[in-house]
This record gives sequence, structure tokens and C-alpha cells, in this order.
Amino acid sequence: MGREERGRAGGRTAGAGGDRAVGGAGTGGAGAAPDGEWEALVVAALVGTDRRGVPGGPAALLDALAARVVRRRAGLTPAVAAPLPPPAPVDPRPPTPPSAAHRLSTLLAELSRPGDAGRRGAAPGLPQLTELLPEWLAVANAHGYAPRPEVLPALLDAARARTDLRPAVLRYAGVRARWLAGLNPDWRFVLRAGAAGTDPVAGEGPEAVRRRWREGLFAERAALLESLRLRDPDAARALLVEGWAQERAEDRLMFLDALRTGLGPADEPFLEAALTDRSRNVRATAAELLAGLPRSALAGRMARRAAACVAPERGEGVTTIVVEAPHSCDPALERDGVLARPPAGRGERSWWLGQLVAAAPLDRWPGRLGVAGPAAVLALAVADGWREELHAAWCRAAVRQRNADWARALLGAPTAPEAGGSGAVSLADRARLLAVLPAAERADWVAGFVAGHGLSEAFQLLGGCAVPWSRSLGRAVVDALDIARDAGGYPWSFSGVMGLAERCLDPAEGERLAATTGLTAATAAPADAAPGAGDYWAESFRRLVATLRLRAVMLAELAPAPGT
Repeated sequence: MGREERGRAGGRTAGAGGDRAVGGAGTGGAGAAPDGEWEALVVAALVGTDRRGVPGGPAALLDALAARVVRRRAGLTPAVAAPLPPPAPVDPRPPTPPSAAHRLSTLLAELSRPGDAGRRGAAPGLPQLTELLPEWLAVANAHGYAPRPEVLPALLDAARARTDLRPAVLRYAGVRARWLAGLNPDWRFVLRAGAAGTDPVAGEGPEAVRRRWREGLFAERAALLESLRLRDPDAARALLVEGWAQERAEDRLMFLDALRTGLGPADEPFLEAALTDRSRNVRATAAELLAGLPRSALAGRMARRAAACVAPERGEGVTTIVVEAPHSCDPALERDGVLARPPAGRGERSWWLGQLVAAAPLDRWPGRLGVAGPAAVLALAVADGWREELHAAWCRAAVRQRNADWARALLGAPTAPEAGGSGAVSLADRARLLAVLPAAERADWVAGFVAGHGLSEAFQLLGGCAVPWSRSLGRAVVDALDIARDAGGYPWSFSGVMGLAERCLDPAEGERLAATTGLTAATAAPADAAPGAGDYWAESFRRLVATLRLRAVMLAELAPAPGT
């Protein structure tokens, strides 16, 4: 048998068998022949039929191999079929409209592309598609749509890759997400997240809920507690009380944080007891929550302590606030959440004072200082350089107590010089204060800030405004961008604001911007501008218009059909 014939024979031996003519052994039924017979066939194919003395030569060997393959395969014992998984649960929600479902597939495909495909600027003049996925999910969830079954795997892959998308994806995926997660370990995060778009305690009795609380993993228990807190705060608190001492410190801290939802006077006894917890972080969180209840015993204790430190001094028709900061931090103060050790670079007495004032009820201060309302309190002079410390503490109290009147007074006029960051209340504090105000009022304040101070300090404030931006806010931002271009502003320093505008402007503004003379056209940049700045600005505005138009189409695709 020549080398070429041996190669062909060897190439056909995979999975093959033999017969009686080769190797001299009987074949019998499949699996009955000994291993030696198969080895003889393999050796004959590899070394050559001439050297092994195979009767009939290569043709007989190949015939024997073919026959052996058939016998071996036919004789295999069928494996026991695995049980089928239970059917997927029925999703009663209306299906996503076909055009919107196709759009979702496009967005998910863009998200899964490797390399630079999804990064901003990969396609000049075109929007970044992946930035539209959060809005698409939010609108689809608002309409109560169910996903098409074929898109569910890609949805869960997206949620696995981007944790920021998980809440919206799980809500949209609905009950079938949990069913799919039971079939693929890559999606086990859905099981840990618990709800998968549904209420994890819906339809379950108290005993079943308690059993899941005792036996579930931490993430499942956290999701259960959060859901139960929304529907029955007292029942959620009762779960915490049960076995509280046996929980790990880090778990107690996370579970305690869930009480922020629906926090009320009924939670005070439990939180008061938690002030003696063996974990310092748990004690601090309990004290913070109690400070958010202006009528709690802790708030009363803090009010008395703060009043002893902050007092009015009346002169000739003028009232001045005088401050005498605490001289020590005793165990009673520490029990009520005051941290004794200040951060580096901070004085002890100012550190203790700030914590006392931040925990005291805000409605006590006008009476204590003899004025009417928070604006009058903030207008009082403060002696000995304590103004910044005092106002910062009141800012923290306003955020903690969700007091809109104090938030407005602390924010002041958006066009005032101190609103740009030079006042006693920092820009970061203003962002937190804005979150206390209603969405429309928040947008109007930020619009005034942008008009008065430009965009260099506005990014953090813009991120806290509701989407889509109000007309006044959107136009203030576009006008400020246009002014920055005309002034020769360094274009790349505004790319973050431009990206926010693409995602947050009302899509209806797209056509107005497209018709605005000179906005999307390349213009001559000032002499001191960076090279290429004019082209960059024009490209950025064109991409802004293209994104707004695409978002308008996307929202139209998601709109319910007339009569539904």
C-alpha cells in the first residue's frame, strides 16, 4: 500500500470499525468486539496493508472500516432524554410595536459590537446609538410593552455587560427574564436581582415571604425588602426586627438603608434601638434616618444641643448670630450619630458643630433667632467667621429633611454672583438642594444659572434635571453653546455638555435647531481659537440635530397605535 493510499485510509478511520476478514476476530453486536480488533484496523490503515498482510488489500480494509462504523453507530444505546424545562410564563402585556422592536434590535447590536463601534465620535456627524438605549427602555416601560421573545437573550446580555441598564432591562423583560436565567448561568444576576420586572412578593402570603427572607441570598432578600417596603412599610420593618442581631454588620447597614423608602414615625423605635448597634456605620445611618424625622426624640435632642451653640445677639436694631461650638464630644453625642474624629484638615469643634446643626429640625431656627422664615435666617450676619460652616450644615439639613422652603432660600437667585460657586453654599451643595425641588422649578433655576453664568460650572446641575429638558432649559443650553463658539471657546471642553444635550433636549427642538441660521454651518473661528475649532463646532451641532431627529422617530415608533 503506497503512501498516498495509506493517507486516504488513515483519513477515513475516525469513528470506523472492522470486520471478520481483518484481524481475525468476530465482530458480533455493537460494542461486543474487543478493543484489540479496532486497534488492528487502525494499525493496518497507518502502516499499510502490504506490511500487515490484509487479504484483499486497501479496498478490503476500507470496506471493513465502513462496515464497522455502521455497526458501532447502530448499536449505541440511546441516552435518556433530559426533562424539558417548564414552559415560559405568559407575559400579559401588549407586544412592542414592530418598528420599535426593530429599533431595539439595532441598538442592542450596536451595543454588542467590539472595539470602538459604540464610542462617541466613531461616526462623525451621526449620533451614538448606544446612548439612546436608556431612553428607549424608559419609554417602552412607560407604555407597558412586553419584548418580542427573540430579543430577550440580547437584552439580558446587555444588562449583564452594563449594570446601569439592569433595572430598566429587567422591568422590560418581565417574568420571562427569570425563566431564561434559570437556563443560562451567564444570566444568574437576574435571579440575584430578584424581581425581574415584577413585584417579588406579589401573590405570596406572609409565611412565604418570611421563608424567602430567611432562605434567600443577600441580593434576593434586599430586593424583597425594597418591594415590601413600598407596599407595606410595617411588614418590611418586622422582617428586619426578626433576626436583626444575627445579621452581618454589612448586611444590617444595607438593610437599614432600605428604610429611607416610606420613612415615618413608626420606624422611630427600631431606629432608636439601632443607635446602640455594635457597628459604627449602622449607628451613623440610624442617626441620619432619625434626623430626617423632625419630630423624633433624636431630632429634639439635637435641636436643644444646637440651640445651645447658636444664638441671636441683638444690638441696635441688628441681630447677629453668635456661635459657641461644642468643646467636647461626649458618649451621648456619639450615640446620637456625631462622629468624634474629624477628617484631616478639619477642626474638631467645627466638625461637631456642623453635625449638630445638620441634625436639628430646620423649623426651629426662625423662632430661635427671632425672624420669620428661612430667607430671613440666612440673611442674618454671623459673627467670627462661622457663616460658611453654619450655612453648609443647614444645606445638609435641607437635603436630609427634604425641606423645599429652605432649599429655595439656600439656593438663592440663579443669576446671583455667589450662585457660581463663590458663596457659602458650594456648587455641589446646590446640586443636592435642587433635587429637593419639583422638576419644573429645578429646570427653571438651572436655566437661569446657565443664562447668568454659562456652562463651565453647569454640568453637575444639568445632570440632575428631568429628561427631556424643559423648553427654557434646552434653549438656554443651546444659546450658551452658541455663545461659547462665538467667543472662541475651546470646543472639546464642551463635549460633555453637548453629549448631555443630545440625550436630554426635547426631540421636538431638532427641526427648530436645523432651521436656525448658521448653527450647523462651519463659521470662521476667532483668531485666538484652537485650529479646527470652527469645523468641530459645526460638526457637533449637526450631530445634535441628527440625534434629536432620530430620537423623534424613535419615540414615534414607540407610540401606541390609535385606539389602543
